[in-house]
Amino acid sequence: MADFPKTLDEAIAQAVVATQAAIAAGYRRLSVELALPELKPLPVAYQYLPALEAYGDGLKVFFSDAGTAALVKRDWADLTLRTKSVDVAGARQTSTVEELVEPADQAFLFVAPTAVEVQVVEQICNAVGDLPVILFCPRLEDVGTVGIGYTARQMRSRFLSTIEPCYYLRPLSGAALLRNYPSPWQIWEEREADYSLLAEEPLRPSGERIDEILIKSSIPQAGSKNTIFSGLQRFLKALGQ
Repeated sequence: MADFPKTLDEAIAQAVVATQAAIAAGYRRLSVELALPELKPLPVAYQYLPALEAYGDGLKVFFSDAGTAALVKRDWADLTLRTKSVDVAGARQTSTVEELVEPADQAFLFVAPTAVEVQVVEQICNAVGDLPVILFCPRLEDVGTVGIGYTARQMRSRFLSTIEPCYYLRPLSGAALLRNYPSPWQIWEEREADYSLLAEEPLRPSGERIDEILIKSSIPQAGSKNTIFSGLQRFLKALGQ
């Protein structure tokens, strides 16, 4: 069983290993989510790219807007990987999804796709067949907040049900929810200077289930001092977040 990450770098390293293990096990639609306060996905995605270095020039990276794509071309110029930036929002508007999938493509990384791009992301996933697709720090669950109707919410739920969360980390009140493939979903409780594993669940636990587990715990809850999440704030600042 993997330890709970003590720093943001450790969390990213775990996500890299979890992604590679899930792909080796045959999963082809994956998500990696670090649901940390104020996290900016681009610097973290840059650190995560070694997860897909085996695909070399066959890796294609998608972004939700042209401005971000242009920024990445400038800031990621030192990469030996070919990170072809594609404006997902633009693809949605021009209906050229089939043109975005080229014969040389071997793997696809979507960085911070939003609810607006749910349809085009699903279309691209369907178009690439058995090739690996990774959603990194997706923002697909806010469909209701952007005024999209019931049919679109159903589509989103159906699509998300096809995605395997190979890595997921979210702070809770006095606890944390972690999924680090191939481990099951885990609830960790905050202690004085670390986290202690409370429970493992085969499926993502609901909020009610997490509350039930925490209520049954006899481990006293501590403040946030010296915990991973207070430490992560320092790491986020160091990364320019």
